[in-house]
Amino acid sequence: MEGQTPGSRALSGKTVSVASSPGLSSLGAVFILLKSALGAGLLNFPWAFHKAGGVVPAFLVELVSLVFLISGLVILGYAASVSGQATYQGVVRGLCGPAVGKLCEACFIVNLLMISVAFLRVIGDQLEKLCDFLLPGTLPALQPWYTDQRFTLTLLSELVILPLSIPREIGFQKYTSILGTLAACYLTLVIVAQYYLGPQDLAREPPLASSPSSWTSVFSVFPTICFGFQCHEAAVSIYCSMHHQSLRHWALVSVLSLLACCLIYSLTGVYGFLTFGTDVSADILMSYPGNDGVIIVARVLFAVSIVTVYPIVLFLGRSVMQDFWRRGCRWARGPQALAEPSGPWVRMPLTALWVTVTLAMALFLPDLSEIIGLIGGVSSFFIFIFPGLCLICAISVEPVGPRVKCCLEAWGVLSVLVGTFIFGQSTVAAVMELL
Repeated sequence: MEGQTPGSRALSGKTVSVASSPGLSSLGAVFILLKSALGAGLLNFPWAFHKAGGVVPAFLVELVSLVFLISGLVILGYAASVSGQATYQGVVRGLCGPAVGKLCEACFIVNLLMISVAFLRVIGDQLEKLCDFLLPGTLPALQPWYTDQRFTLTLLSELVILPLSIPREIGFQKYTSILGTLAACYLTLVIVAQYYLGPQDLAREPPLASSPSSWTSVFSVFPTICFGFQCHEAAVSIYCSMHHQSLRHWALVSVLSLLACCLIYSLTGVYGFLTFGTDVSADILMSYPGNDGVIIVARVLFAVSIVTVYPIVLFLGRSVMQDFWRRGCRWARGPQALAEPSGPWVRMPLTALWVTVTLAMALFLPDLSEIIGLIGGVSSFFIFIFPGLCLICAISVEPVGPRVKCCLEAWGVLSVLVGTFIFGQSTVAAVMELL
């Protein structure tokens, strides 16, 4: 420690040695982080622009949120280097104590389960629309059994999603993340092109909201933004899998990923809202005619995009269950072979269990919009609250200058307060919507 000023060592970033073979490149980390955020929330952004009262209010809310989103990612990388843990829940437990760690694990499991269900539900809806396009004019009661969503979604889960979710390391997802990112970009390009070309059966001048109806309507878009930019759960795992681990390098990866994500979301939200105005659907693809070939291709590619992000979410949820397995085996003093949670005899059954449970929930879930608000509310814990708590606890462990420590503590408290407000507002709104 001699020869270093207080705070220089703490804020420069340290290499985490917990990853067994960290070899993820910076470009691969950018794509995985970007694909973690480019999920089903892309379909809801035009509707969020409508709820916010127009392009300008929604864009301002998005920019303010982007500051907290980027800072949360940087904080998580710093907290991982301080704690030496390789998972999000491990970082929270190591810095904030076992009580907060257990709360984090509970929120982690619930949130990732709901996200997985939402992803499968979106994939099922796109498969259903594809079957309707391939069999035009057929009544639902007369459609063949193999076009039923329960069959197609189950078959896709077993043949595609399950094999993609089995790999042990998250670095494998960099290959599928590139494909998924390009598929999501196609949807954005289609929405932009449809605005200038004009979709079929659409009034030339859709009604546009000129201002928000109330101040609460502006805050109501926060759950959609949190659901859309949700990549913080994967931040620690991605950071610990990188070959070049440093805080400055991780900050650059975070900024590039979220700026690219913000560009895609903003283009989709702006042009989708300008195309349909106040008549835009919560799912932007539902606003377009179902017999348009370009839209059908967009549906297929967007389903591919969601298929590529589902394994990332499963990897994170499985890490929590593996921690439970590890602690349970230590308590029971079982054999070392059974106590290895990353081994195939534990990893594969946990993966199959996760896919089975989320698939069953997705098939019986009547409406996707019912859980979007709940997901956005719980996401505020991982975007605002837990990073703020980790920052406060980390600077109490690391030697930091008094002025820097005061500023970081203030930012940590502000993040916790903002996250608490968003969680309360979005959860109450979601519960009232359900009732």
